[in-house]
Amino acid sequence: MSRAVALRLGVFAGALALAFGAAYAIGSAVDPIAAAEPAPPAGMADMGGETHGAGHGESGGQLPGLAVSDAGYTFAPESTFFTANSKTVLRFTIKGPDGKPVTGYTPTHEKDLHLIVVRRDLSGFHHVHPTRDAQGVWSIPFTFTAGGTWRLYADFQPAGFDRTLTLGTDVNVSGLYIPVPLNEPASSYSVHTYDVTLAGTPVAGKESELTFKVSSGGKPVTDLQPYLGAFGHLVSLREGDLAYLHNHPAQHAEVGMKGGPEITFGTTFPTAGAYRLFLDFQHAGAVHTAEFTVQVGSDGRPIVPPTVMPNEGEPHGHGEETQHK
Repeated sequence: MSRAVALRLGVFAGALALAFGAAYAIGSAVDPIAAAEPAPPAGMADMGGETHGAGHGESGGQLPGLAVSDAGYTFAPESTFFTANSKTVLRFTIKGPDGKPVTGYTPTHEKDLHLIVVRRDLSGFHHVHPTRDAQGVWSIPFTFTAGGTWRLYADFQPAGFDRTLTLGTDVNVSGLYIPVPLNEPASSYSVHTYDVTLAGTPVAGKESELTFKVSSGGKPVTDLQPYLGAFGHLVSLREGDLAYLHNHPAQHAEVGMKGGPEITFGTTFPTAGAYRLFLDFQHAGAVHTAEFTVQVGSDGRPIVPPTVMPNEGEPHGHGEETQHK
């Protein structure tokens, strides 16, 4: 080998080493952890009287639910491996900036912490409320209904902290995995004896009004019961990264009040794309979940009627006292 060729090869190898070194440094710097002290954005206001711009808005430019840690608080599950269709207990802590489990919380929507569990294909949605012991360990009996990767969201506000945090992490569930395709956009959904319709013209990047209407047996339901301080609870997840949106309706609800048939939300979809909406409502002492796929554009497309009425697939875990506390 001539000296010229050897020199050229040496320069090429050095360039490769520098390129790989730079790539490693960049990769090491990127982590699903939000900025330690993000500035709360001027975002959407919660229509139930609490501020969701700071509470469920973007943190350091990142949408809620995408990071396992934010502002020094970390979502720490005891285990991230489970078996499908096997009864287990989900245990986790929220670690504070001092690295210790948080034991003090400010209730939001009547609970110290809301736990959302959903598979990454957006099937198997559960909204549950675990209990906490004196050491700050949260726990709840749970059964994962299918194999695959599941996403957990913890929605809470630490005592003395000025906003609500939504942290997310994945867990692995062994067992049969059959991907469930996302339903086509539709404006109606049937669950148990209820039909729920959705109307609105969502626009990316702007607050959009969404109105759900609940009926049963062809008659409007006018005696919805309060659930978590409102007549409905809405969680929206973006397809792909599962960014988390969380809003409540305009009308506040207290024990003894009756609502329906309409429940209206103000929701800001951050980007164009497909979203899965999960509406929880309570009637006759039971909580039900209606699911909708909404395609959001930049031009305000109306939500279209379905060709076939979608209906409930697998159970959502509502109605069990161990989960809805």
